[in-house]
Amino acid sequence: MFAYWDDEAALDEFLAGDGLGRRLAESWHVRMTFLRRWGSLAALADLPRREGEWRQDEPVVGVTVARMKFPQLPRFVHWGRPVERLVRDDPNTTIAQAAIRLPRTVSTFSIWNSVEAMEAMVHGRSIVADPERHAAAMRERERKDFHHEFVTLRFRPRSEHGTWLGRTGLVPPPAPPV
Repeated sequence: MFAYWDDEAALDEFLAGDGLGRRLAESWHVRMTFLRRWGSLAALADLPRREGEWRQDEPVVGVTVARMKFPQLPRFVHWGRPVERLVRDDPNTTIAQAAIRLPRTVSTFSIWNSVEAMEAMVHGRSIVADPERHAAAMRERERKDFHHEFVTLRFRPRSEHGTWLGRTGLVPPPAPPV
């Protein structure tokens, strides 16, 4: 689940006072500060393109949400699976997940050790085999779009709560100040 609140108090109230919120409060979640939006999604139209500054050495969370063009699903799967593996196998991710809500919504969530490492992956410069997979898929998307809507969001992780499959510490510690 991906959601946003006006402030921390509203989130705490939801987690304590709502049935769904109480169930979610018992599970793993990350609280984040919005930094950047690339693309657009009607449901998130009020987010600015950029908010705040970040350092290349700080941890970062990447989220994508796409509303697919149904006839483009086979092409998207063909180009998207190698990118999923690229992100999943990058030693600079602590978690990389993809989800689909049939028939057309696809989302990804990844936590990176640094902005620099995430940007290296995006631009085909990561340290894994065949690092061009993401850049190639983006060129193919530009040639013929897979989506009705597509947005990539960047966040600064602020705090981690609970466990994910028995694991904690998926959010790397912040980089020391310069």
